[in-house]
Amino acid sequence: MAGKRSALFVSVCMLPFFLIEGRGAMAAQNPDTQAPAAVVASPQGDSEGAGPQPDAAPAQPAPVGVIDEIRVSGNTRIETNTVLSYMVVRPGDPFTQDDLDRSLKTLYATGLFKDVTLRREGSTLLVKLKENPIVNRIVFEGNHAAKDEDLRKVLSLRPRAVFSAETTADDRQHILEVYAQKSRFAAVVTPQIVRLAHNRVDVIFQINEGPNTKIRKIAFVGNKAYSEAELAGVVSSKETAWYHFLGSSDEYNPERVKYDGELLRRFYLHNGYVDFQIKDVKGELSPDRKSFYITITMDEGIRYRLGKVDIRSSLRHVPAKSLRKYVELFPHQWYDGKAVQDNATDIEELLQSQGHPFAVVRPTIARNPEKRIVNLLFDVSEGPRRYIERIDINGNTITQDNVIRRQLPFAEGDPYTSSYKKYAKEGVQDLGYFKTVDVKDAPGSSPDRANVSVNVVEKPTGEFSLGGGYSTDVGIIGNVGLKQHNLLGTGIDAGFSGTVSYYQKQADLSVTDPVFLGRNMVVGADIFFIENNYQTYQNYSEGRYGITLRMGYSYNRYLSQSWNYSLIRRWVSNAWSESSPYIQDQIGKSLLSQIGTTIMYDRRDNRMQPHSGYFVSVGGDFAGIGGDENYVRGKINGGYYIPLDDLTNSHNWTLAFRGGAGYLADWGNHGRRDVIDNFYLGGTSLRGFLDGGAGPRSVGNAAHQSEDLIGGRFMYNASAQLNFPIPFLTDMGVGGRTFVDMGSVAGVRVKHLYTNPATDGANYTAISGDMVSPRVSAGAGFSWKSPFGLLNIDLGVPIRRSYNDRTQLLRFGFGQQF
Repeated sequence: MAGKRSALFVSVCMLPFFLIEGRGAMAAQNPDTQAPAAVVASPQGDSEGAGPQPDAAPAQPAPVGVIDEIRVSGNTRIETNTVLSYMVVRPGDPFTQDDLDRSLKTLYATGLFKDVTLRREGSTLLVKLKENPIVNRIVFEGNHAAKDEDLRKVLSLRPRAVFSAETTADDRQHILEVYAQKSRFAAVVTPQIVRLAHNRVDVIFQINEGPNTKIRKIAFVGNKAYSEAELAGVVSSKETAWYHFLGSSDEYNPERVKYDGELLRRFYLHNGYVDFQIKDVKGELSPDRKSFYITITMDEGIRYRLGKVDIRSSLRHVPAKSLRKYVELFPHQWYDGKAVQDNATDIEELLQSQGHPFAVVRPTIARNPEKRIVNLLFDVSEGPRRYIERIDINGNTITQDNVIRRQLPFAEGDPYTSSYKKYAKEGVQDLGYFKTVDVKDAPGSSPDRANVSVNVVEKPTGEFSLGGGYSTDVGIIGNVGLKQHNLLGTGIDAGFSGTVSYYQKQADLSVTDPVFLGRNMVVGADIFFIENNYQTYQNYSEGRYGITLRMGYSYNRYLSQSWNYSLIRRWVSNAWSESSPYIQDQIGKSLLSQIGTTIMYDRRDNRMQPHSGYFVSVGGDFAGIGGDENYVRGKINGGYYIPLDDLTNSHNWTLAFRGGAGYLADWGNHGRRDVIDNFYLGGTSLRGFLDGGAGPRSVGNAAHQSEDLIGGRFMYNASAQLNFPIPFLTDMGVGGRTFVDMGSVAGVRVKHLYTNPATDGANYTAISGDMVSPRVSAGAGFSWKSPFGLLNIDLGVPIRRSYNDRTQLLRFGFGQQF
């Protein structure tokens, strides 16, 4: 009985399953009777109204069916086959919602379509498209701080490309980033779309640039040893002020603010704060988006002095005691991170120049916070051996490879060190042909091999200039120049220049090959014409034309020698009738044939604006290889530059000492002894005195009333000058200086001497100012690198002078290319 009950119970329970299975089999025999009339796919893959319905009957799974045909409509530019290629589904595939969704998203992802609809009609899939328009042109309106071409570089949209609202929004953001780099955070960019015929659009970016976003306040938190004013002088960012109108240091720049943190770290490390840390650098934009507030939070730590200073060497044949004399740091001085690194670099470069190319000097320190000292050890060892396997030159579209290669201090197969890498970059930069120079190395075919790549970006090396200005030397100036510093990419410098002023006319055609025939030799030539009308401070005019041939070579990085030969036709004319006989004797023409040489030892950090280092030059001229002049002239010059960074915590203070001397001696009995070859002193060589105003001169009398400057055989001069920044004006390119100049010219050199009243009669003319004792002047001046050129103004006051020396209290010059 129990068995019958169990069988009955099982039969009743299984009955629904048999009924469902029977209905499924009938549906399989006739699938179209259960298919829906249409299926619509949306980008999200969900049908409208989808979701659980509490009161509805349970949904039954619909049969899928198979796609027999795909019909595409709405496409005018894009081929149907192209549309089909983007889709996931194909004829013969089942109608699955997942595949339809993927096809829909793929079509949208192409960016070609504004709207896409997928719809099923029976066994056919209908694809209805609405194409995005084509960009006709892109226009910028209201931009002044950024050029059109700079903005186009950051756009993804292009003319004749497909328009996309998403791409336009991205491009708007890119334009805002360009203005953020220009410190215009209040800029507003509004894209405007102008619809045209044939489904085309013009995209107009309407730009309201807004003002430059200035730095309202820079605050320092955590500083105890130095005031906010002192730290404000260290960082490159400045608070906005009226005198920054020509600079950009008061404009907010995130990269510059980041660099300011590094400047502070160097400053504190330079002054002994080994544990200094920047905790946070924050820039906050004001609500009106017109200014920034910068807060720099720091931890100074304690200040350390140097304790024990030692050196250790593991180099073969280089004992440590032989290197101790090169250690320039001493116990008990404040620790200076920059001085430590500089000393290590100097020793390393010295060893490499002495035949140890892989020498490495690593400074290591051991802190003792209790005693507030740092023990310093220079560890000298041999670094990994690496040799250059290959040198690649990249980016030079004009300059020939060999022009760059000859600036490198190495070649394939040579040792390769970090210092060589630095010298390579400096050497290529010194050419002046490139915007940027980057020297990189990569592993070679083995661990001891390196491939070096020199990557450059060319810049224009041609120059056409029109200039003008005024100088106390020659009055109002007009000049024109045409130069090419890298002729046809060969490195040859060629050019023409001309200057016209009220008192001077000059033309010069020059050409220079810095590496003649691929050798360590500079060869050049100048053809020139000069005419000077000295009527402001001399009583005659002088002219000359001729040719100068030049040659030079370097013995090493610091020592060089140059030679020159000049053949010049000269004349003196337009002498006043009241001029002394010393000038009257000069009237006429002469031919100068002269050879000269100069040896220069130069250790300055910058030849144009030296801040540290020194130079010495010794030279001489010999006239008499033909021509009308017979003389020998010797000259020596030198300069020494002392940076005052340690005392002032600024790179803008320099103490400069300069001086020179020269002597001219005649030989033979046939030289003309023209006064135009004599030494003269004054003007830029002795401020406070007129050009040639300090030295021998004729004394006016009844017959010869004018006083003439005639120069002398012997000349010396010296100068001490302090260059310093001017508060609030440094960012405008203004720098100040104070100076003391001294010097003198002596030794009368003329054709005939008319100083004997008994024998010279009417030609008698006394000479004054012939004295070796120095003239001295002192004063101050400033230079301004203005947008229109370099302006120099010097106020020199003579302190010691000879009777009736020609003085010049104020001297200025202005005029550069524009």
